[in-house]
Amino acid sequence: MSGDILVLSLLIIIVVTGSAWCSGVEAALLTVNPLRVHKLADRPKAYAGAKLLAKLRKRLGRTLSVLVIANNGFNIFGSLMLGGYATVVLEKRAISGIALPVFSIGLTILVILFGEILPKSLGSRFALQVSLASAPVLQLLSLIMRPLVVLLERIIPTITAEDEISTDEDEIRQLARLGSQKGLIEADEAAMITKVFQLNDITARDLMTPRVAAPTLDGSATLNSLRDLLIKNNTSWWVVLGTEVDKILGIANRECLLQALLQGQDNLTVADLCQDVEFVPEMIRADRLLDGFRADKNGIRVVVDEFGGFVGLIGADAVLAVLAGWWRKSVQ
Repeated sequence: MSGDILVLSLLIIIVVTGSAWCSGVEAALLTVNPLRVHKLADRPKAYAGAKLLAKLRKRLGRTLSVLVIANNGFNIFGSLMLGGYATVVLEKRAISGIALPVFSIGLTILVILFGEILPKSLGSRFALQVSLASAPVLQLLSLIMRPLVVLLERIIPTITAEDEISTDEDEIRQLARLGSQKGLIEADEAAMITKVFQLNDITARDLMTPRVAAPTLDGSATLNSLRDLLIKNNTSWWVVLGTEVDKILGIANRECLLQALLQGQDNLTVADLCQDVEFVPEMIRADRLLDGFRADKNGIRVVVDEFGGFVGLIGADAVLAVLAGWWRKSVQ
């Protein structure tokens, strides 16, 4: 093989390889999961390529501009250069009339197949691996082309926009559903994720035990007079009422009252053994209510209306029942 044919072959390899690299990396950057990149970059001992990739993805418009410039450089300038050099080589051999159209068609097919379609397919399939491996080269190209990219950013300001990672409830629900369908997460886990968002739409009024059904005790009643009730009734908590309307002294725990009976303190009143209780408005959201139960030992709240009147009783178990799927909203 003569020297000019060898040079022409090497130039073809360089142009097709350069175009393939740009196309594959571009496809990888556009399809890689940004959450996985963020997770890798946030590890205590993160791989250097992951941090670099996260930085490049944050300015995705700028990174893609670098790739587009490089790719078009190979495809346009490279093809023109190859066409001109091929014409000289083929005319020297007096076969340009037939060979030049064949060369042009062959080069076009090579660029389309091996410079665009195949690398983009591979880049999409191995998006994370390709993105991590190409991050250092991309960073170098960004530094080399910075003057040109800065000029383009002045002309087209949208290039400078940062790519922020964000999502919403609908996307998370859809991801949970897809993950469950593909077997990546359990069906009950996907269902619970959906119910977590439901807590924001439910209030204490929806979950509480209404006042008419809430267990109550007269604060002035002695343990001796309540002996049968305490033994036979399995209620865990009672609201302790005072003499005035809506006067709530606190809440009483059945175990505490029974323990006092066993110790011979049956002359004590319920008010003597009741515990302080927190009051919550009936329109408080269930997610805020659940957060407040974390630091509470008894996990009970008295629900009041806008006038401070006692309207119901609610415990942490009522909120957890929503997450477990046991609760169904009653139809008014």
